[in-house]
Amino acid sequence: MKDKIGWIDNLRAVACLMVIMIHTTTWYVTHAPVVGERTWDLSNLLNSASRVCVPIFFMLSGYLFFGERSAQGRHFLRIALCLAFYSAVALAYITWLTPISEGLSLKYVFQKPVFYHLWFFFAIIGIYLLSPLIQVKPVTAGYLAMVTLVLAVLANPNTVDQSVGRVHWLPLNLYISGDSFYYVLYALFGRAIGMMDTHRRGVNWLAGLVFIASVAGIAMGTKKQMAINGAFADTWYLYCGPVVFIAAVSLLILFKNGLNQRPLPILAAISRYSLPIYGFHALFIHFMRTHGLDNTRHPLLDIPLVFTVALMGSLLLGVFLHRIDKRRLVS
Repeated sequence: MKDKIGWIDNLRAVACLMVIMIHTTTWYVTHAPVVGERTWDLSNLLNSASRVCVPIFFMLSGYLFFGERSAQGRHFLRIALCLAFYSAVALAYITWLTPISEGLSLKYVFQKPVFYHLWFFFAIIGIYLLSPLIQVKPVTAGYLAMVTLVLAVLANPNTVDQSVGRVHWLPLNLYISGDSFYYVLYALFGRAIGMMDTHRRGVNWLAGLVFIASVAGIAMGTKKQMAINGAFADTWYLYCGPVVFIAAVSLLILFKNGLNQRPLPILAAISRYSLPIYGFHALFIHFMRTHGLDNTRHPLLDIPLVFTVALMGSLLLGVFLHRIDKRRLVS
């Protein structure tokens, strides 16, 4: 269990940092006409490398709850309270510090989150609800590779259309639709890989190379798609896209094998406060971007600045919240 906790905490912390990096660099990748090509390329690369963050969270949830243990009443209570608490915080921020209509936010509160990053709390509820029904069996690496090829690549509705002459052959139509299918698939893979013996010669190198190649594919695909469309397109950024899926699987294996001892000190702290960091960070980034506290003319200074302020600000709020939330209901 010590090994399992080690790699989970390390990976959860890295995924949390990746979430902040995505939201830090989004301004640049969506404003290509006003930023230089080098700046856009750097932001695109950082964003592409961080795209696995949300899939990783689903994988970790699957590893924890798609086995002998499943989500209990306290887990549902906690996710409901987190959704209510961080939505209330976001609503207060919207009301007092932005011109955004709080009325519209409340009107559609059951259709979409109050603030954009809170959508994850809605999506994870489905994983929790299914967990008592699912207990993943041990499978072979070959089987998972086949499932990845068929479901995550060939039949993935997010796979870029491919045709030969008049014959449209990709994606295959296996009647898969909706991101929820892939959120569940991520959770299933998280449990299956977590149970699997992945400590074999060359696996770490292979996983690392696949992750690097996947990040390069996401970045280059995004740049190519932008050239085709004449504007930014998130085709390759989608959390349920085929290349992101492969990158997430490879990173999970890499951490399970290579960082499976005690959590690293810094990562342990981030993992401990990952929930409030996730809940608060987007508000810091939004405030800086909309109140002239960033420095987009100097991106090499701006990106580390916004990232650090968002991380440290939400971390400090997380420490404070931990002190008053003794039962850890929202922290």
